[in-house]
Amino acid sequence: MRILMLGWEFPPYIAGGLGVACHGLTRALDRAGHRVTFVLPTPIGRPDAEHVRLLSPARSAEARPPPGPVPGDPSLIDPVPPRPRPESPFQPAPGFRYTRFAGVEASFSSPYPGGGPVGHSVMRWTEVAEPAAETIPSGAEEAPLAGGAASGGGAPGVRAPAPSASQVYGTDLVHDVERFARLVVGLVREEPFDLVHAHDWMTFPAGLAVARASGRPLVVQVHSTEFDRSGEHVDQRVYDIERAGMVGADRVIAVSNLTRSICVARYGVPAERIDVVYNGIECERGQPPPGARIERGDRVVLFLGRLTFQKGPEYFIAAARRVLEKVPNVKFIVAGTGDMAAKVIEQAASSGIGSRVFFTGFLRGKDLERVFRMADCYVMPSVSEPFGLSALEAIRQDVPTIVSRTSGVSEVLKHVLKVNFWDVDELANKIVAVLRHPPLAQALRAESAIEVQRLTWDTAAHACLDCYARAIKPRKPAGNLATLG
Repeated sequence: MRILMLGWEFPPYIAGGLGVACHGLTRALDRAGHRVTFVLPTPIGRPDAEHVRLLSPARSAEARPPPGPVPGDPSLIDPVPPRPRPESPFQPAPGFRYTRFAGVEASFSSPYPGGGPVGHSVMRWTEVAEPAAETIPSGAEEAPLAGGAASGGGAPGVRAPAPSASQVYGTDLVHDVERFARLVVGLVREEPFDLVHAHDWMTFPAGLAVARASGRPLVVQVHSTEFDRSGEHVDQRVYDIERAGMVGADRVIAVSNLTRSICVARYGVPAERIDVVYNGIECERGQPPPGARIERGDRVVLFLGRLTFQKGPEYFIAAARRVLEKVPNVKFIVAGTGDMAAKVIEQAASSGIGSRVFFTGFLRGKDLERVFRMADCYVMPSVSEPFGLSALEAIRQDVPTIVSRTSGVSEVLKHVLKVNFWDVDELANKIVAVLRHPPLAQALRAESAIEVQRLTWDTAAHACLDCYARAIKPRKPAGNLATLG
């Protein structure tokens, strides 16, 4: 099968789990012999990854975005026939047999705060206040969600309000999304493909535009929703883009049943058009080399993720204070950055545990492996986590893991400890149990390691192919944009 895949991240240009998921799924499809053409925004002035060469069509004149209105409108297609290209913008990459990559080189914003160090041309955050919209269409039913300003049961003194739209998204991000759609339509006009697969809302307008122009089916994959990221304080612009993509697609892939339920209740997507495809992990397991502890005799508890409303870092800090009351020789590592960083640092200091909490910023590669080797326990206290790839990585690194019940990964793992994100007493008690009872920690390591063996990207790719088949069945044979019409 020939798959045109649209993404906003791909290693090394990542801000979170989206890029990791795109990499894993693409590799698995490539191993299975399917041809994937992957298009994403390429940051300016960044080195290529060792295994991926990203070339930009913007270096040639034909890469200018065709004029037109908002993405998704059929008039996005430039009626002028394309000029001959001296060199295809799509290039193979080492490590892939059938997959080619092209980057739309421009200063695109990152959709998530607190991601990787990808440069100011990509990560552009605004400090201008902007009111958040909360409107949803009457056709979408209200449903209770974990987290958000309306959720109750939180621990006193630790609940933080959801960030405003301007804190979560750069001022130009929606414009960037529209511009990306126009660039992609021009880029793929001569590309033959059977189906379009768009990852998350930033690529939904491009997917809709290409699908309408080509007549090919569209599958959109929802890695997170605006309600996950912002609680009830949604950005109406982002919500509208998400809903248009989900409603306009032939099939929708949700990364968990949790996400599927939100797509149905909040976006009005018919349940029968949604396929649940869980994320995976590369399962080559080797015995990790021993890592140096922060300090001899100390136990280490790890939080890894963006410091945002969605990830619940304030609950981690609140639980840390309670843990230290029972087990004083514990240090807590907070790995990540985000719009709540200053607030969480202040929370640790005001709680009197500042000397026991280490804020590392964003980690990758060997630094990330090192903190996993240090950890005696990994905690993912997310308010609303569509899946939670970091939990799989912790298990792969042989770390006993505690996850929020409002996470997709909790649906597929039995041998992790599960907590309500807001119940910091329960969270603290389970951290203490892991630290004080080695047999429990060892049982979690051994049994969860067996569980993750079946959560592979090859399994996810097979499920995606089944979804593709359902989307493509009623459609006509594949062609390309240049030969249509």
